[in-house]
Amino acid sequence: MNRATQALLDEYQKSIRELIFVIQNISDQQLCKIVDHETQDHECRSIQTILTHVIASGYSYTVYIEHSIGIQSTRPEPKIFETINPYIEALNAMFEYCAQCFKSHPNVIIEVHDPLKKINVKWGQQYDIEQLMEHAIVHILRHRRQIEHFIFKLSENQV
Repeated sequence: MNRATQALLDEYQKSIRELIFVIQNISDQQLCKIVDHETQDHECRSIQTILTHVIASGYSYTVYIEHSIGIQSTRPEPKIFETINPYIEALNAMFEYCAQCFKSHPNVIIEVHDPLKKINVKWGQQYDIEQLMEHAIVHILRHRRQIEHFIFKLSENQV
């Protein structure tokens, strides 16, 4: 595996570890409590729905990469958990699935400029593998921040 790919995996793992640090002490009540009653996005109403979304998305990014290199795979169905430990295990498993993809294909070209060789994702963007991994990292960071705000609201009984 080249250094650029390893750096992306390291940063992806770091973002997941930071998320796990934030969520590790969440109670079952906090996990499931609806915090954002106003959002139209059903995946962002509670810490539970956010984590379910983050994990499903993480698998989707890897499946997009696999499809781009000719591997036919299917994203696992999203799972909803009632306690935090299965989410932590699922976040780690999601990362391992991604890391294994790159370990199994160490010579995959991650940066391409030809738009015809980019990955077309369902939300209308085009990425090469490097850009998709960068998106995956920032996706974790954005939702970690969102969860931090939810935890603050829950601790202040603002919901």
